[in-house]
Amino acid sequence: MNQPPAPLPLATGTYLAVLREEAVALERLLRIADPGVPVATCGSWNMHDLGTHLGQASRFAAAVLKTGELPRDQFAPPAGQQIADWYAEGAATVAAALEETEPTAPTWAFGFEGAVAALWFRRVTQDTAVHLVDAQLALGAEVHVDPLIAADGVDEVFAVMVPRVWGSDEHKPLPAPVALRTTDTGHSWLIRPGDIPQALPVDSGPAAATVEATAAELLLALWKRQAARPEWISGDITAANALLSATLTL
Repeated sequence: MNQPPAPLPLATGTYLAVLREEAVALERLLRIADPGVPVATCGSWNMHDLGTHLGQASRFAAAVLKTGELPRDQFAPPAGQQIADWYAEGAATVAAALEETEPTAPTWAFGFEGAVAALWFRRVTQDTAVHLVDAQLALGAEVHVDPLIAADGVDEVFAVMVPRVWGSDEHKPLPAPVALRTTDTGHSWLIRPGDIPQALPVDSGPAAATVEATAAELLLALWKRQAARPEWISGDITAANALLSATLTL
């Protein structure tokens, strides 16, 4: 008998444990990399820029967790400090803040009403996971995303990222509902068109197309870190490609 997929979002303790592992891996890559190595998946960034962003994001999230409000500080690495050191300090700061935070505490979170701190456990972990892939690709290292973290990341794209980015002139309405399925973790979603596309249980209605791949493949395709493959798609190819080619994240 097949086991049901793990519930999403994950437990906050799981995020914290994974975040600590991701931070160690990222620090190691920042230490061995030439800071000027291009990070092609992040536009014009190089490895120094990637470390700077992650150090800023960590300190920003820690400040939100400590105050529950949007921080006004500008975070930047001091001149001359090795970027791996600055990133590691930020990663330790946000991990400590998460450890000390009650997940149900109200907090600021991108304008979402009624947001609680649990959102930040997920957001920091998922941000780090995707940027770890960026670093791995830039340095030719093996790319790996834990399947359950990847499935959770797919879910977070539609829960957190899409409401933040959807609605600009570049977004055309999706033509039809599309189902997404992970072949390794058993998760599935029905992406329903609308003013803001919504991820619903896959049995919420008919789908014009289905996209099936491993959780990591789906996550990296939605984040435009790799191209979706034609063999993933069944049904209405136009509807599937409209979703897969849309800008869904920042």
